[in-house]
Amino acid sequence: MTQTMHQKEEMNDALKALIGEAAKVQANEAYALRALASMDLTSLNEDDNSETIRALCGRAVTDRGHVAAVCIYDPFVPLAKDLLAGTGVKVATVCNFPHGLPDAVAARAEARAQVAAGADEVDVVLPYKRYKAGHRDQAIALLHQVREACGHRVKMKVILETSQLQSLKITEEASRDAIDAGADFIKTSTGKVPGGADLEVAAVMLKVIREMQPQLKRPLGFKPSGGIRTVADAAGYLYLADLIMGEGWATPETLRFGASGLLDDVLAHLGLAPTPAQPTTY
Repeated sequence: MTQTMHQKEEMNDALKALIGEAAKVQANEAYALRALASMDLTSLNEDDNSETIRALCGRAVTDRGHVAAVCIYDPFVPLAKDLLAGTGVKVATVCNFPHGLPDAVAARAEARAQVAAGADEVDVVLPYKRYKAGHRDQAIALLHQVREACGHRVKMKVILETSQLQSLKITEEASRDAIDAGADFIKTSTGKVPGGADLEVAAVMLKVIREMQPQLKRPLGFKPSGGIRTVADAAGYLYLADLIMGEGWATPETLRFGASGLLDDVLAHLGLAPTPAQPTTY
């Protein structure tokens, strides 16, 4: 066995050890505060309406701080921008969602309209089926088109749909390709298919960020999404990020949680009453 193969095994063993530690992390108030500040509070339901979005935006600011962003369908972007003006909460929307179709022209037009509507961030789905099938140039070309539409002001967060890639090797390759295509964040999941974020996938994606960050002039971020419902869930990812990226790296500028149900558990750990998920009058 060569030295390189030994080193690869040691690296994998080291990552496995970190994942094991992260899985045992307990929830506490400090992790709850960090989770709150890094949350993309999400509502992406077919029956969303203006009252749903008013209620969501009403929950985005609490007595202990505010979430990083709300993530909603693009027809509601102008309303959310108006409701959240001056709060520090960003407005994110989704592009090429949820199926990750390979039509780059359509995705670019969609992203342009979202930017024009005032979106601060665009979460675009990689054409993951095409990517997995080996048509990687076509999949990555779509990301380049969306990057151009986003310009320099709007963050592009690329959803890899890792549960459907079904391979840590492909996930690592897709992470690198998305970053090369201009991703500001790489994100695990849409939440619309079985499977979501897990610590093993997170470790691989964070390792790619750690390796590629020194070459770039922009910060890179990681967004686990899908199945993150408790502070204990979020704490595992924060702990893993601290270990792999170094303490102080995981801020709202570099780590986000895509979640709809996490806020209630965060509020419980902070001693706050759950905010009603009902229409709010402004």
